[in-house]
Amino acid sequence: MKKNLLVALGVASVVTLTGCAGFQLPGLNLDPNSTPSATPTAVENAPLSGAPVPVGSLDHPVLMAKIDNSPEARPQVGLNDADIVFEELVEGGLSRYLAVWHSVIPAEIGPVRSIRPMDPDIALPFGGVITYSGGQQRFVQMMIDTGLKNVIDGQSGTEEFTYRSDTMIAPHDVIVRAATLIDSLADIAPPPPAFEFAGDGAIPTALAEGTAAGRLITSFSGYNSPSWVFDAESGMYGRLQAGGETDVDENQQQLTARNVVAQMVEESSEYGYVPHALVVGEGVAWISTGGKTVEATWTKTAPDAMTVFTLANGDIVNLAPGRTWIELVPTTSGYFEAKRR
Repeated sequence: MKKNLLVALGVASVVTLTGCAGFQLPGLNLDPNSTPSATPTAVENAPLSGAPVPVGSLDHPVLMAKIDNSPEARPQVGLNDADIVFEELVEGGLSRYLAVWHSVIPAEIGPVRSIRPMDPDIALPFGGVITYSGGQQRFVQMMIDTGLKNVIDGQSGTEEFTYRSDTMIAPHDVIVRAATLIDSLADIAPPPPAFEFAGDGAIPTALAEGTAAGRLITSFSGYNSPSWVFDAESGMYGRLQAGGETDVDENQQQLTARNVVAQMVEESSEYGYVPHALVVGEGVAWISTGGKTVEATWTKTAPDAMTVFTLANGDIVNLAPGRTWIELVPTTSGYFEAKRR
């Protein structure tokens, strides 16, 4: 088997399926009205997480940001509130994030850094606003050409929305006042759905059809292999940085995801030393939910199209409602491995 598609699957502690009428992962309440209440709250499903939220709470645009992942930038602010996080290879074998918020808009996010050539293709289908600290002019122009609202630190009109933290070291110090920014953009429409989610008692595809795997390793380079460990009690995956240390947010809480997607991507060298993940096209993906992993195919037909994940029989993969972390694993320098522990 090719190195970049290495999968070592074994027995793991997973959620037990029963014959009850409704399926539910631990820590995930698919029916917020299940607890008796004198005044039940009307809910709707969030388009980017599939989770139920109060009706009317989603009437605002997506916020996207290019988030630093240098050691000096950790712990980042707001990542555990994101609906979706994309992790991508950048120069020197390091990685950065393009994070997407909609269900929850935190007060602040960051630190933000400069964009890369794949970011316009990742961000475009979500609409809304993207914020970052700059970048090579050709990449900035590519992002501006998407028609998304661009908020670039240091440019005129951004003083209300970005600032440099006095507790961090430049250039890892640019923080965005996320809630203030979104409040100023009420005229921009909410996003379309990003994925298919299992609801109404349905079982997520990976849990129904996958093989037990409690530990996921997503290698981006020879020395950058962050991993995820499934916790059966919470039904969540907890993130570890490349050195094995627990990856935490600004509140010292471990970064978590309900779904982890390893999307294998080719890297173009058209921009020299700057990696360019080719996210338009198709390839192999590994979808992990509830301690199980299933192989799938990813397809993105155009820059403005959402990525679709399908099984070999053509069925669309259903994710569990909650945060999804997408690892854009390079087929040249990286690999994915799913292990029992």
